[in-house]
Amino acid sequence: MGMKKTSLRSAWPFVVTVAALSFPISGVFDTATIFLDRIPWYLGAVVVLFIVLIGAFFDMVGVASAAAQETPFHAMASKRIFGAKRAIYIVRNAEKVSSIASDVVGDIAGVLSGAGALAVAVQLQRSLQTHGWFGELTVIIITAFITALTVGFKAIGKTMAIQSPTPIVLFTARVLESFLQTERSLNYIRGRKTNPPKKGSVNK
Repeated sequence: MGMKKTSLRSAWPFVVTVAALSFPISGVFDTATIFLDRIPWYLGAVVVLFIVLIGAFFDMVGVASAAAQETPFHAMASKRIFGAKRAIYIVRNAEKVSSIASDVVGDIAGVLSGAGALAVAVQLQRSLQTHGWFGELTVIIITAFITALTVGFKAIGKTMAIQSPTPIVLFTARVLESFLQTERSLNYIRGRKTNPPKKGSVNK
């Protein structure tokens, strides 16, 4: 009982972080769906498709991180393959990565793609100037199609993640490592600009 209480207590900071992280991510997606009412339906359809793909991709990453094994990445790290060390970190923290990728980004994208599909359907209905049962049928068909598309893409992503988790985790690790390296470089450049050399100092 003591171990369970300790593990739950140690998990609380992560739970709070995930909950806090879901707020801005949801806000970004919500903003996108709000603007769908103000743009043509075909542009809205592209935005909705993009949200669906984002949700499917992050869902795939979450499953892959849980299904992957450390061993191949240790071999890659010994050969100094870019992203291998970051991939080991992802696999070791698979529970947290899966929670953020699948439960936060993936689920939020899934919910908001449905809301976006409804907005696009209404825009299309206005464009076609359909009324009555035919207009309602148009809305139902489009929202059902987007839902089926979301489920289908997620099913494909999960199948790929289970069958080939190693390349997916490595790709994710390389993207993350590239982003972190870029951020470090920018911070270094900003630090050099905000802390100019003193007069009389010689740069070697």
